Amino acid sequence: MGIFSFLADRAGYGRVKDAKALAEQLKAEGEEQKRSLILEAREESQKMRESAEAELRERRQELQQQERRFTQREESLERKMQSLEDDEKQLSERSKGIEAAKEEAERLKEQQLIQLHSLAGVTPSEAKEIVLKKADDEAQYELALRYREVERQMIENVDQKARKVVTLAIHRLATDVVSEHTTSQVSLPNDEMKGRLIGREGRNIRALEALTGVDVIIDDTPGVVTISCFDPIRRETARLALENLIKDGRIHPARIEDVVEKVQEEMDETIKSEGERAVFDAGVRGLDPDLVKLLGRLRYRYSYGENVLRHSVEVSLIAGMLASEIGANVQVAKAGGLLHDIGKAMTHEVDGPHAEIGADIAKKFGIHPEVHRAIMEHHDEERGSIEAFLVASADAISAARPGARRETVEHYAKRLAELESVATSFEGVSKAFAIQAGREVRIMVKPDAMDDIACTTLARDIVRKIEEDLIFPGQIKVNVIRESRSVEYAR
Repeated sequence: MGIFSFLADRAGYGRVKDAKALAEQLKAEGEEQKRSLILEAREESQKMRESAEAELRERRQELQQQERRFTQREESLERKMQSLEDDEKQLSERSKGIEAAKEEAERLKEQQLIQLHSLAGVTPSEAKEIVLKKADDEAQYELALRYREVERQMIENVDQKARKVVTLAIHRLATDVVSEHTTSQVSLPNDEMKGRLIGREGRNIRALEALTGVDVIIDDTPGVVTISCFDPIRRETARLALENLIKDGRIHPARIEDVVEKVQEEMDETIKSEGERAVFDAGVRGLDPDLVKLLGRLRYRYSYGENVLRHSVEVSLIAGMLASEIGANVQVAKAGGLLHDIGKAMTHEVDGPHAEIGADIAKKFGIHPEVHRAIMEHHDEERGSIEAFLVASADAISAARPGARRETVEHYAKRLAELESVATSFEGVSKAFAIQAGREVRIMVKPDAMDDIACTTLARDIVRKIEEDLIFPGQIKVNVIRESRSVEYAR
């Protein structure tokens, strides 16, 4: 029994020892799991904190942008209000000055009439007859001189005048209206794309702006991103790159760089093909390939809503038709018409009028001297060759056709207001109305303030002032209307 008891105690002791070892192992494993859970919790907490901070920074930037926009709008409204107040004060002061000047003029007129009557010793009717006879004699003499001068010039320049008359007759040529509209906006599938385009801390939008040289404006306008740049080719490159990025969905600086580089290569090919197509359509031969590529840049240039490249091709065709009708050099007229606005392809890189820039480009590429002259002189009043005159005429025909060019509502309203202001600045004018898009101005005069002869003089004076003070396309008809009515009622 003693031996069995001893063995039982030894067996119990072994089991206790094993249990303790197992307990220690379980405890160690629990501690390890505890530390692992704590580390995972800390990492998760850190990620949540970073995400919250990033979102907070984005919200703070949005709030700052909105605050800047509101501030700018408020400042703009304040400036407009101040400008309106200043204009109102100036108008009030000018009205007072006009009233005082009118009163002084009436007073001086009465004094002069009294003095004239006392000194001349004639009645007002006799004085009127003397003045009218003298004015009639002077007008007849001036008219005779002008007729004689015109006749002398016609005899000296009969050949050139005949060609110009034929050219003016061909101005009635009708062609299709070609006018296009450009946009600097890119549509987005949703507003979440704006955040992806901006990128973390604006890195995506900064990369796009740095690579293309444009300003990308992302505001609260829904579904639209605006691209701003004076260079139309850069703006078009940025627009195409942005559309490709939106379609692809992968937007990060490295991808942006690849897409912009690919779009620039495609733009170079497009510009080259557009230049070659324009040369083919115009029928001009022998141009340098670099000059043809420079011509293709005009595909992305617009003037008053009219595509400059299509306008150049049209001017080339019209100038060639005019030259063939009057016996001038058709190829010189066509080349001059096609290249007359080539300087506009470089106006963003070179300072100066586009006619002078175009002439320098033509000289650089060894263009024929007569074509060089047509490019140089197509905006001058004095032209050294008939081909230069034809190019200028074709340019005016293409630009003046109805619908060829668009102008903003503000510019249109301003031009009409200036025309009416010039007409009403003359004494005796009651009202003036600019009609037919500013191609005619009808002027109502006070019938008791001037007679029919004074109306003729007034029309001539208004025409002269319009030519001196205003810039306008084509011609403006000045129509002075004087009307007096006598109304009685039989009862």
